[in-house]
This record gives sequence, structure tokens and C-alpha cells, in this order.
Amino acid sequence: MNKPKKAGKNITSPVKTPTIGVFAPCDPRIDEISKQRVRNIVEMTANLLAESIKLPDGSYCKVVFSDILIESEKEADIVARQFEDEKVNILVGVPDTWAFPQLTLISFLKQFPEDTPINLTCGNSGPKPGVVYTHACSGAISQYGKLIHIIVGNWPDTGLNPVMSENTLKQLIDWCYAALTYIGLKGRRVVIFGHDSMGMETALAHIIPTRKIFGLEITRLDMKLVADMLNKQAYSKDELKELRNWLEKYSGGIELRNADDSKRLDQSLAMYLIVRDIIKELNAVGGGFMSQLEWGSDKRGIPLPVADIMESLFNSSFDHNGKKPPLPFATEADVQGLLTMLFFTYLSGGAPPLFMDFRKVWEGWEIKELAQKIGVKINEEEIWVKKGFVDGTNSGSASFDWAGYPGEEPEKVLKRIKFPLADEFYFPGLGNSVNFISPGGIKGIAGRLAYSSLNNIFSLIWDEAETVELPEKLADAVCRISTYTWPHTFVVPKYATMVEYKQYAPANHFHMIWNLPVARLEYWMDLANVLSVNNWKERPKFIEGVDRPLPLLYLINGGETETKLKIAQKF
Repeated sequence: MNKPKKAGKNITSPVKTPTIGVFAPCDPRIDEISKQRVRNIVEMTANLLAESIKLPDGSYCKVVFSDILIESEKEADIVARQFEDEKVNILVGVPDTWAFPQLTLISFLKQFPEDTPINLTCGNSGPKPGVVYTHACSGAISQYGKLIHIIVGNWPDTGLNPVMSENTLKQLIDWCYAALTYIGLKGRRVVIFGHDSMGMETALAHIIPTRKIFGLEITRLDMKLVADMLNKQAYSKDELKELRNWLEKYSGGIELRNADDSKRLDQSLAMYLIVRDIIKELNAVGGGFMSQLEWGSDKRGIPLPVADIMESLFNSSFDHNGKKPPLPFATEADVQGLLTMLFFTYLSGGAPPLFMDFRKVWEGWEIKELAQKIGVKINEEEIWVKKGFVDGTNSGSASFDWAGYPGEEPEKVLKRIKFPLADEFYFPGLGNSVNFISPGGIKGIAGRLAYSSLNNIFSLIWDEAETVELPEKLADAVCRISTYTWPHTFVVPKYATMVEYKQYAPANHFHMIWNLPVARLEYWMDLANVLSVNNWKERPKFIEGVDRPLPLLYLINGGETETKLKIAQKF
């Protein structure tokens, strides 16, 4: 009599992780030496990916490979079972010979969920052309409406142990990061404290579209829980003391006038410990805190201290315990801002995200006028003079890392950060803000997700961007024109003009990340079916070596946007 099996208790991790499976189809008619070459290519590719792909927490992504070549339906079934046992959810094929698409890849693919990312990377080899097979499969799979990415790269035509070129590997790594972001966040959750802050409709938690499109769950908790835990002092007093001592020792200064200010600082820091533990308990990958108006601004209640330090700590790659993975966290419960930062951080392999108000856009003529007014001589060849810049600033969520350059030691970065008292007019609950000016020369991607109910699709409005540094007196004047005591990052988009930039912002917040190649972002937008909005006047439609080539699926269905809109109707 058949009996059910009790599920095992020895679970190493309750979290589903991305796993890359490397395989190869093969022509059943070729000689054994050629088959061994294919097996070597599979293992070579798996080794290169295993040492190159990291998750945001710094751990390496799991990579498995099969040395069974898929020559027919029989091998397709065997390799599919191997990958099933290893929980493979990302597929990388490296064909080096011709094979028969329906008997190999198509039979293999149909044994995986429809949304499984698939990539074929070949070496453009002449003798037994895997490139011919790659094009045959790309056409076959695209015609039935499934997305497939191909990379026609390079490795030597002959030899038993060919190694793929550096450029081919770079393209494949970018695709793998896009795939692990897409797959790795499915089934995960973020935690939002409070409801829709300040009535910002662009910050709404679009629960059902977010669940269906990205596979992300939004856990919603009331801010009263945090207030109650503060009152109960439900945190470690010893750890609170360590956190405060760390800030007092290494920061550029904390403004405190009296014992009440000191108490509010402790409450602000205790909020970080409380919310951190709640997020950990829920296995969440990000969070957000409403704050305004109920928490710290509504005098009908009891205004509590601002959450600025807490939010900045979450977005940073370090705290009082040392290095840690950044945990994307949005001020004002801005869920679409949180999603933007979450995807940016995963795609970059764990870079700290920057949350900013899309504050004052300075056109070139305006900054020249201000410089002349205060007597500052400027170099008119500077990009921020010729083009202008955005003063990105917000009271919360600015990662401490952005007070320095990528890779700088935390102690050096903290010295540039001050903690002035919050603006009492806006925040009668007081507490301390976070204040710094980002250095110039940090390159990355700046952008923001938006949602439209008309077509049930998310868009990403984005551009490459760079931070710039102004003369000290001029920077001070610019900061005083907005909110002086908040963090400031001066951002110049690469292709958008300032007229375009200030007209097409999808919300009052935008976000920046470093270490994110353009192609990697585009691959992810393909997999997640997110519209790419970067049609700036000065940007070419396709930049070789920067953009990923368009998938064939888009070309045969009227273009990228048209195809994505059609796919969106499935959800």
C-alpha cells in the first residue's frame, strides 16, 4: 500500500533562491571528440558563471551543469529531471553544434514553468555551427510568443577546451543578473508600515499588479505596532547603546540641545532595531515607512521622532555591526520607489540605492546666474554648467554610502555625515535628519518605476547619470535654496535635456544606483515585461556595446513597446 511521505524538517533556508542550470544540445551524429568539446564548453561556462554571479547578500549564486548532451527527447527528459532535482529556475544553453530544435530545446523547455528565463550563448563557430542552431531555436521559440535571449559571441572554432571571450562572458553575466533578479524576487515580500503617505498616488501599493507581474507580496503593518514597541522598549538596550556610540564616534556630528533631544535620538535609533527585527522575522527583502502625516506631523496626536536615520541605515551597506547587505527602504511608504530601488539593488549585485526628491532642476543659465550673484567663478566647460543638474534631496532614505565613493571605508564616509535636528515646522515630533553632499563623479543609472491602469503595465523612466561636485560656496547656496539640512546629490542625466527631465518625471521621487550596466537593466525589463522609457532627444536608439540587442520576439511583433503591451494583457 502506497503511503504519503512526511515533508522533511531539515530546511537549510526558508527562502527560494535562484539557481542557474547550464546545458547544451548536440547533434547526435557527430564524433565523440566533438561531443567532448561540447561537454567542456558546458563545464567551462558553469565555472565562469559560478565565480562571477553574486546575490545582494554577497553569497555566490548556485550554478549547476549537466554533462549529458541533449541529443533527443530522451536526453531532454533526463536533463530536465536533473535540473528539477537541483531546483534550477534559470536556463543557460551553450550550443556548439547543430541539433534539432523540437527534439532538443523545445522538448526540454516545455518541462519548466512558462516564465523560466532562457538564454542561448554560442561561439559563432564555423565547423559544427552552434550559431545556426541558436538562430533556429530563437526563431522557433519566438514565433510561439515566448521570450528568449541569444548572445552570438566568440570562442575558438577548434580545440578541445575553448574559452569564451571576455566580451561574451560580460554579456552573459549581465543576462544572468537580470534573470536572478527576475526569478529571485518572485515569492518574496516587502513590508510597508502605514498607508499611502501624504496622499501621493504615485506612491501607491498596487497590490494585485505587483503580485501578478513581479511575484512580490506586500505585507502591510500599522505604524502603531512600531509606536507600541517603542513604548514597551521592545529592543536591546545594550545594542541601542552600541549603535548610538558608533554614530557619536564616527559621524560628523549630532545636534542635540537638551535631554529631550537626546531621548528622541534614542527613539529614532531604537526604531531601526525594532523594524530590522520585524523585517528579519518576515524574511522580507525591503520595506517602507509612512511617517507623514500621522507619525511625526499631526498635532492632533502625539508626534514622534522622524525615521530618517532608520531609513538611511537600511539603505546603507554598513551599520554599527559592520558590513551588511543594503535593504532597500522607502521613505513616505513610497512603494513604487521601493520597487525601483529593490530591482536596482538586485541587478547591481547589492549596491546601495539612493532615494531622492526630484527637487529643483537647475538649467545651465540658472546656475550661472546664481554663481554670478554670489561671486563664484565657474568653468563654463563643466557639464553641470553647460547642461544643468537636479538637486536630489529628501529628508529620509538617503543611503550613507552616497556620502562617499563606491568601496570607501564606512568610517571615512560617516565623517562626512551630520545629523542636524529635523525641521520643527514640518516635523513637530523632531528627531534628527541626515545631512551630506554626495561627491562628484559617481556614474550609474537614475530612474523611477511608474504604473498605468490603462495598460496594466509598469514602466521605467531612466537614463544613465553622473553626480557632479560644485564649488563649495555655490553648493552651499544651492542647498540653502531647497532644504539645507537634508542630504543633497547633484545629478546630471547623460542624454536627457533638463527640459525633458523636468517635464517627464513620473513622480516627485527618483532613485540612483551605481554598478548597473545598461544592458543588464534592459535584459531585466524584457524578462519582467517593463516598458523602457528613455526616448530622450539626444539618445541613439541603439548603442552597440552598451544596449542589449533587441530579442527577435519584439522584431516580429511590431517592436519592443508593442510586444510588451500585448504580453501585459495576459496578466
